[in-house]
Amino acid sequence: MTIRNPILRGFNPDPSIVRVGDDYYIATSTFEWFPGVQIHHSRDLVHWHLLTRPLNRASQLNMLGDPDSCGIWAPCLSYADGLFWLIYTDVKRFGRASVAGASGASMRDFHNYLVTSPRIEGDWSDPVYLNSSGFDPSLFHDDDGRKYLLNMLWDHRPGNNRFAGIVLQEYSVKERKLIGERKNIFQGTELGFTEAPHLYKRNGWYYLLTAEGGTGWGHVVTMARSRNISGPYELHPDTYIMSARHRPDAELQRAGHASLVETRNGETYMAYLVGRPLRNRGRCTLGRETAIQKMVWDEDDWLRTLDGEGVPTIETPAPGLPVHEFPSALVREDFNSPQLPIDFQWLRTPWPEEIFSLTARPCFLRLFGRETIGSSFRQSLVARRQQSHCFSAATVVEFEPDHFQQLAGLVCYYNSTKYHYLYLSRDETVGKYLRVMSCAPDALQADAFTSSIPIPPGRPVHLRVEVDYERLHFAYRAEGADNDWRWLPQQFDASILSDECSAPGQPNFTGAFIGMACQDLAGTGKHADFDFFEYAERDFRANPFSTSAK
Repeated sequence: MTIRNPILRGFNPDPSIVRVGDDYYIATSTFEWFPGVQIHHSRDLVHWHLLTRPLNRASQLNMLGDPDSCGIWAPCLSYADGLFWLIYTDVKRFGRASVAGASGASMRDFHNYLVTSPRIEGDWSDPVYLNSSGFDPSLFHDDDGRKYLLNMLWDHRPGNNRFAGIVLQEYSVKERKLIGERKNIFQGTELGFTEAPHLYKRNGWYYLLTAEGGTGWGHVVTMARSRNISGPYELHPDTYIMSARHRPDAELQRAGHASLVETRNGETYMAYLVGRPLRNRGRCTLGRETAIQKMVWDEDDWLRTLDGEGVPTIETPAPGLPVHEFPSALVREDFNSPQLPIDFQWLRTPWPEEIFSLTARPCFLRLFGRETIGSSFRQSLVARRQQSHCFSAATVVEFEPDHFQQLAGLVCYYNSTKYHYLYLSRDETVGKYLRVMSCAPDALQADAFTSSIPIPPGRPVHLRVEVDYERLHFAYRAEGADNDWRWLPQQFDASILSDECSAPGQPNFTGAFIGMACQDLAGTGKHADFDFFEYAERDFRANPFSTSAK
């Protein structure tokens, strides 16, 4: 059996993998989406399913006001002493990146925390604050019982390397804090942007795994080792053990930010971040995903890919474990449970009752109109990841707006500056209407609107989107008034929903979502009710109108 990559499709970056007995878990970043951190589970490294999101209450995480692509960065999941340990960063300010043309100051705010749980499903503890010196924190459990925190060090001073190296400091479980002095153990290679440290011990060597080159096309996995945990660390003879930076032909690009796991049989696998660019635009609308690859320790005690090429591959040998599949994800969610289906998330707030309810009207998702779409505070948007380049999605909404400041509908969303929003509203001229608002950083006009389409009042309205790579089409149908779908004449650019569509230096680390939204800019909380949500992945359609959805 082989593993086909990526194993975690769609926005699932910065994987941290761990084995506990016969179970494998991967934690990935969630940024501004709540609850925080995704943990997937597998028993064969081939089949995976989303198990839990551990940061699910205000005492653990409050991201109100966190900028786009800030919030939860690069969790580290480990297991020791009968506990799961989860380290994570909450980024409060991104600041200026080391990119020419970027605006703003170089100061950043990132706060690192630790939570624990005896069970992977939780409940997880309230957090222990660790430090704020940099991001990508990682916890290493040494075989003498001591524990160490690693993170990249941020240096805001003019003329200095922002990515100043990897620092190490001991953590005291008894005192619940870092102790002793921090030490810079690895300053990286000439490629720069040294981050994402993970430490492992094997045959008396401490192996330090880092990412370099930035999380775009120049991304790499770097390895170094030392006999002493505090260094000095010598570089791998090949320097970079995984990258697609010199291989534009590779189907998986942006390979980096890796972690290691060993099976019971002693086989080593590396989980790492990748992106799958659109063939026509080169943009990664699926965000940064997670792949895995079998590795081998050579006679010189250095880690390499099976073929020694250090290039990400679509397929890799599976470890020969018993096959363990999981039920397929549902195409249609009818919101029959008082709990939001696990595939869905919302933005920033730890108080979801302020923005949605599944009990106010049973079997419906009710969204309460709050702030503007793209708000960094209370935004009523519930959505799921796009996980395929081609898909169909649909919903039906009951919404009777009183005026133009009340909106609700179907949205394809990346962040506050990148979305296509098919929404219902009302004005004094047209009455109830439907239109699309698009926001795109690469457009001559940052926000653009289609013409208003009159919609009869008092009827549920079905909304639909068809996406084929960078091509996006919307359709609608009013119950009792339209016998078939009515297609909007415009073709929209789905490629803007990507990391790569951006002004210089802005944080863009998430991925495309599809979901439901509601705004009431008058502050009266006008609600919209959504009866269901469908998301179906499919093959490419040359004619997007050829197959009618129900």
